[in-house]
Amino acid sequence: MSPLGPRDTSEGRHESPEERADRRWNELLQEVRVLQTGVQILFAFLLTVVFMPRFATLSQTDQTIYVVTVLLGAATTGALIGTVTFHRLVAGHRLKPETVFWAARLALVGVVLLLATVTSALLLILRIAMDDEAVPWIVAGLVAWFMLCWFALPAWVLHHYSTKD
Repeated sequence: MSPLGPRDTSEGRHESPEERADRRWNELLQEVRVLQTGVQILFAFLLTVVFMPRFATLSQTDQTIYVVTVLLGAATTGALIGTVTFHRLVAGHRLKPETVFWAARLALVGVVLLLATVTSALLLILRIAMDDEAVPWIVAGLVAWFMLCWFALPAWVLHHYSTKD
């Protein structure tokens, strides 16, 4: 049962497959816009770190974590921008439902890569800021929180509130 009351499954959207694909595409674009803004800010910040005087004083481990973080940020950017370029390259070929399907997968890959990027960035920043044995535990706790918010809660809602077809 829905938290807003019983669901009337006889009602629903009355839209053609093309209208549904258009709606889903617009929803996906809005989601990617939110993601891309945060990724661009994070990636821009990461790109400047190597030019800071303190970078040369970092341990080899921290420099390696930095490089991995930048590569993850680049991969995240690629996946999220890939949703739009995918559409651009296949637009006009009557493949909107397929475009939405594959672009949505690219966006989900982007979210997973964003999780990895944020994890790596947190690890690097907290290692430098705290120099404490608790850093891996703090990062693990935050990763668990992200996974709960980004994946587990939506999966639970989907399972719990979906109609049994």
